[in-house]
Amino acid sequence: MIVTIDNPPVNALGAEVRQGLWDAIGAAEDPGVKAVVIHAAGRTFPAGADIREFGKPPADPWLPDLCNRIEACDKLVVAALHGTALGGGFEVALACHTRIALASAKVGFPEVNLGILPGAGGTQRAPRLCGAQEALTLMIEGKPIDAPTAMAMGLIDGVVEEDLLEQAILLAGMLVEEGKPLRRSGECRDGFRDPIGYEAAIRAARAVKRDPNLPAPGRIIDCVEAALLLPFENGLGYERAAFEDLVASEASAGLRHAFLSERRAGHIPEAHATPREIAQAGVVGGGLMGAGIATALLGAGLHVTLVEADRERLAAGLGRIDDLHERAVKRGRLSADAREAEWDRLGGTTDLAGLGAADLVIEAVTEDEALKAGVFRDLDRVMKPGAVLATNTSYLDVDDLARVTDRPADVVGLHFFSPVQAMRLVEVVAAAKTAPEVVATGFALAKRLGKVAVRAGVCDGFIGNRMLTAYRMAADILLEEGAAPAEVDAAMRDFGFAMGPYQVADMAGLDISWARRKRLADSRDPAQRYVAIADRLCEAGRFGQKTGAGYYRYAEGSRTPEEDPAVADILQAERSARGIEPRRFGKVEIRQRCLFAMVNEGAKILAEGIALRPSDIDVVMLAGYGFPRWRGGPMKAADRLGILQVRNALRGWAADEPFWTPAPMLNDMIKNGRHFDDMNAEEAQKS
Repeated sequence: MIVTIDNPPVNALGAEVRQGLWDAIGAAEDPGVKAVVIHAAGRTFPAGADIREFGKPPADPWLPDLCNRIEACDKLVVAALHGTALGGGFEVALACHTRIALASAKVGFPEVNLGILPGAGGTQRAPRLCGAQEALTLMIEGKPIDAPTAMAMGLIDGVVEEDLLEQAILLAGMLVEEGKPLRRSGECRDGFRDPIGYEAAIRAARAVKRDPNLPAPGRIIDCVEAALLLPFENGLGYERAAFEDLVASEASAGLRHAFLSERRAGHIPEAHATPREIAQAGVVGGGLMGAGIATALLGAGLHVTLVEADRERLAAGLGRIDDLHERAVKRGRLSADAREAEWDRLGGTTDLAGLGAADLVIEAVTEDEALKAGVFRDLDRVMKPGAVLATNTSYLDVDDLARVTDRPADVVGLHFFSPVQAMRLVEVVAAAKTAPEVVATGFALAKRLGKVAVRAGVCDGFIGNRMLTAYRMAADILLEEGAAPAEVDAAMRDFGFAMGPYQVADMAGLDISWARRKRLADSRDPAQRYVAIADRLCEAGRFGQKTGAGYYRYAEGSRTPEEDPAVADILQAERSARGIEPRRFGKVEIRQRCLFAMVNEGAKILAEGIALRPSDIDVVMLAGYGFPRWRGGPMKAADRLGILQVRNALRGWAADEPFWTPAPMLNDMIKNGRHFDDMNAEEAQKS
């Protein structure tokens, strides 16, 4: 009997699919059925459970019950795997008696990335087949492995190059003819052949230092140990209890929200438009950002031309690309042959006319409006009709840049984040006249680069840097009113950030933002609070790590921050100048002020239509600014804390400082009993 799973796009194991498989196994009880082959239509064997069902009352049949029924079937059940058999899909395969896969197939357990563990028998069946070390690596790292590797581990029984279904049918027929007993994974003990080694792998896994905010790895270790110590049925019960605990945890809720938010970010008004074809690209500016962007484009298979103002700067830009390639080769992320192939697709010139054949040009020169506008005027003259003109600006008005051209429909913002090779985020900034297909092209390019794109409207700083500005302003007010940089940084590290705001500032360099503040000084609203502490540090030549001093001091050759009495003196001088009597702040208040400032700014961004939905703001902060992923993002964190609590805290602080005035949206949400997730759901229905 052939059972075909057909639930595009990834054959997720939703309730209907589970019911279909349940019924099919029931039908296999017919005496005329000798064996069952389960395979999938489309591009993949089930790539996992339906994540939308998590946190909801389970719909029968449960996936664990389905896997148990498959394994208990008296007829041979063969799984034929192709594509990516992940999570619940791989658990279904492990419940079958035999597994055969295309060599190109990949299998694995990515559940840890959602803060959970394999909950349909995976933690019990996999170690019985392959042992503790391999099972723990698969589940804790959450990375897929290819079919030949899985076969070598004992998780797959056969690998073929083509004709998967035909080969699976032949294998089923051969096994039935041989009449051997069914090989049920729950009864297998291959992975227990070396119990001492098994227990050693458990101890080694427990000895690894892990983030205490992420409980899933520890529970995975417990379950894999239970596979050795408990009878199979008891182990399944132990796994189920651990799974349910994790699903209910804050970490899993945040990680699932992050996962769904990234998928949701692609639902844009321009989704109907056909992206333009991009084969040749240009990058204007060979600094750190320009070189990083050019390297990313090369890695995506594009032909790239780098343009600089003169030969010396061009050589420096090409040298930066070469350095990035060399580092990638040393780290094993790029082969030497691939590096040479990418270099063959790279060209350099000092003449913008060399971009006449480009399908896309990304301007990445210094953040100066006049300079960028001049580049756009020149590009407008030399680029072919239909080519996309993109700016990598972090703050400037994309509408203003579009106006200097005769093709505003072709202009879009593509805001990459530094370092480009490490940061996953691209803000696709749609100007007033940007054509839908150009926005769609930005999203398609980001996907091709392996990055996550978020659509943003035009404003100073777009989504991300507006949120960052609010975060930094909250932190600066804390400094001016009595906190020390180390106290603020420690509180935000405790919240989950890898580094606090002042560690990040020192690493990035204080002079960059200082130059921007000086450029904008004349346009600053005198009614708004301005904290000048960073200016005073820069005036003292303290630009961060590169000068050995910023908010902290650094020993020569060291990046370890040390508190500096000179900074305390600067802080006290600023407080005295403003007549501020410093006070102490606890970690909880520091975290709340920084978080609630972000939430408040996010509400303003939503009200202005700069972001399509709250989850887009979360994606920007998670992928671009180091917000702890397990918290789901600032808007998700606000939902969990309660909008009323956020608004009331802001209202209380606003009595002394207008910066904290709650956004009107927060008041409206409270009146109507709404959460940010409600807005996400409404946007999902629209798309």
